[in-house]
Amino acid sequence: MKNLGLVVAVLFLASCVKDKPVASSGSVLPLSTSKKVYVINEGNFGTGNASVSIYDPGTGNVIENVYQSVNAAAVGDVAQSMGFSNGHFYLVVNNSGKIVVCDEKFKKSGQINGLTSPRYFQPISNQKAYVSDFKSNAISVIDLNLNLKVGEIACAGWTEQMQMIYNKVFVCNVKRNYVYVLNTLSDTKTDSVFVGANAYCLQLDKNDRLWVLSSGDATKNIKARLSRINVLNLQVELYHEFGLGDTPGNLCLNKGKDTLFFLNKHIYSMGIDTSALPAQELVNAGTKNFYGLGIHPTTFQIYAADALDYTQKSNIYIYNSKGNQLSFFKAGINANGFYFE
Repeated sequence: MKNLGLVVAVLFLASCVKDKPVASSGSVLPLSTSKKVYVINEGNFGTGNASVSIYDPGTGNVIENVYQSVNAAAVGDVAQSMGFSNGHFYLVVNNSGKIVVCDEKFKKSGQINGLTSPRYFQPISNQKAYVSDFKSNAISVIDLNLNLKVGEIACAGWTEQMQMIYNKVFVCNVKRNYVYVLNTLSDTKTDSVFVGANAYCLQLDKNDRLWVLSSGDATKNIKARLSRINVLNLQVELYHEFGLGDTPGNLCLNKGKDTLFFLNKHIYSMGIDTSALPAQELVNAGTKNFYGLGIHPTTFQIYAADALDYTQKSNIYIYNSKGNQLSFFKAGINANGFYFE
């Protein structure tokens, strides 16, 4: 994927660590040829202050509000997630009920409307994608050539993250305690797998096993669990239970797809062949309020977003694979995730 070029003109700029000067309004920041890291910032519900930040690992520079800078318009209300397919970014804006489509330079090229409360974007092919939803009781089917919702797959409940393999899409359903299985050829729901309460994130490992993290429900004395599913026979091969009151989330995998990472106040890691949950955290949160997590696919570095009090700009911490802090920069309000070039 192409980067944004050697320089990007921005309206709002900030730098990161090591006392780099803050660029003034209307100026430019040089960018290196390093692959960029995009930070998705939710903003505050109902305020329309969602944004996307770009971090350049080569220089340490940060470009804030890149969408607003390029398009002279706000993103919308609550930037939930972002995907990339066929040369375009798909920015899912939850409370605005839309997906904003941008080219590789983040110039808006289209918009997908008619969505109730979209959460995550899952490409199926160059022509089709699925979108999960908080309120619609359905998965939306999107024609990517037309940027148009063309159908629905009934799926009662709050649907979240998705993973595709073998012409199947596995989708978390928070309020139904199941992962549902969708047939991508017929756009139908065909099966389900019990994974426990409040499942919302999942990953496919190097053995094509599906890991699902369910955060549990302490009010009903239901423990969180991490399940591993055989995607061929749809059987849960094993699961690990957390302690009552634990609320793990933000499940991630490294590039080799053999090490899982997740948040449970602190940052934890575990090999996919490990027989038990890790007893010791990889990174102790201390006073940090970790809210987003991502693993860089080539450097193996850990990116963790500290939402602070949910009203300030987030702190982004970069750690090596052993949990040692390497760097730090500021992003937008309520940074919840990352997209790595």
